Amino acid sequence: MHSPAAPLVSILTPVYDPPLGAFLACVHSVRSQRFTDWEWCLVDDGSTRPEVLAALDDAAASDSRIRVHHRERNGGIVAATNDALQMARGEFVALLDNDDALVPDGLATVMEVLGSPAGADVDYLYTDEAHTLADGRESAHFLKPDWSPERFRSSMYTCHLSVLRTAVVREIGGFRPGYDGSQDHDLVLRATEHITASGRRIVHLPVLAYHWRNIGTSVSRSAGTLSAAVQHGRQAVQDQVDRLGLDADVVHGPVAGCYRLVRRAIERSTVTVVVATRFEGAAKRPYRSAVAASVRAITTDRPNVRLVVAHPAGAPAELVELLDQELPATWDRVPVEGEWSLATALDRALLLHPADVLVSVAPGMVPRADRTPDWLGAMVGLAASPGAGLVGALIADRDDVVHHAGWDVPNYRWYELEGLAVGQTTSGNDLLIERECTHVSLAAAAVRSAAWREARHLAAGRWHDAGRRLSRALVDRGCRTLWTPYARFDEQVAIDL
Repeated sequence: MHSPAAPLVSILTPVYDPPLGAFLACVHSVRSQRFTDWEWCLVDDGSTRPEVLAALDDAAASDSRIRVHHRERNGGIVAATNDALQMARGEFVALLDNDDALVPDGLATVMEVLGSPAGADVDYLYTDEAHTLADGRESAHFLKPDWSPERFRSSMYTCHLSVLRTAVVREIGGFRPGYDGSQDHDLVLRATEHITASGRRIVHLPVLAYHWRNIGTSVSRSAGTLSAAVQHGRQAVQDQVDRLGLDADVVHGPVAGCYRLVRRAIERSTVTVVVATRFEGAAKRPYRSAVAASVRAITTDRPNVRLVVAHPAGAPAELVELLDQELPATWDRVPVEGEWSLATALDRALLLHPADVLVSVAPGMVPRADRTPDWLGAMVGLAASPGAGLVGALIADRDDVVHHAGWDVPNYRWYELEGLAVGQTTSGNDLLIERECTHVSLAAAAVRSAAWREARHLAAGRWHDAGRRLSRALVDRGCRTLWTPYARFDEQVAIDL
């Protein structure tokens, strides 16, 4: 319970030789808050610059809510932040770097939620943020999704402003030594586990409450500590993977600070890969068989993986004969009786070739094994993970233009993913990490067979529409829609999806 004698929010800031101008702007941003029931716990971690030490003491002298502690010797950002946590008297703690700034309404907007009856069960709240240049000018807005645990394992996306219930932070042991530079990522990984297990809530507030200053002096941003911070971040994610029993190795992703879970589910799961076709041809001349392009490209030497083409039983004999000529020996052909639909074809193939995981590939889709050699393992691994619903793959063209990278409705970003270059960096690194999304297409997707059987009757339409409907149906049943960049497919023969 909050004591009337104590502030409601304790702002925690470790300080070590920040640029004086940036630190003074930080002080001004805190003192300018419209919300006034705060204290600021500043811990100097052995700063060497006299002007910084003077600025700290001046700040404390100018406002009784500002409390400064000077450590006798430098202990690193974890030790300094834990000292600030020990000083905190508030019901909530807010994390603020010594060279960043809060917008004037930042704390007021946050506390309108946390201080309301509707926020009584919220233990962690994070906001959007603006990135600024060294001179304070905004350079980009980082607009974030609602809580996305898969994305959070891939990247510490919640960042700032982060506000947590103090009791939770203390109960999990505060900031762990040995994770300097990624101490916030490690803290929030552990805190969100605790919050979820307790039946409490994590809330994203879509407001720009924080200015993240892009300068090289921050512990996590300076060249001297970035490598160590990234290593600590990978270890923090591996720790969570081990705690949750997720049978995966965490490796570094394509850019610093992004991580990938290499899952081993394909080693113990049976898989049926299905290309459902009505013998579609190329939409443009010269005519090419779409299904032939797919079956030639999809190969496996795994005995637990079956490859199946499903087609209408009433298809012209000459088309079936052509398919038989194209079909490698590793593929089975399944005629589908009755009225044709994508869902019926997938269901029939899975009935004749039962498996733990169903993988749907549209005719003309070709996996890029040269770019994502473990494409099937990535899709199966995500599909077999706890709480997974439909898992979508990256779909692009031969010019490396993204055609599909999961849909988010409504789109919370200020940019679209379709049309970007494969591997392009964005404020959220959306094309580089595995993450939750709203819908994915069945044109290149995987799903647990049990989940498929539960919602297959709702997967009406062609690949895109069926994927949207199936995604929604599984989310309504408590599952997560997921997307991976580690399974890339190219539309080698374009058909109507």
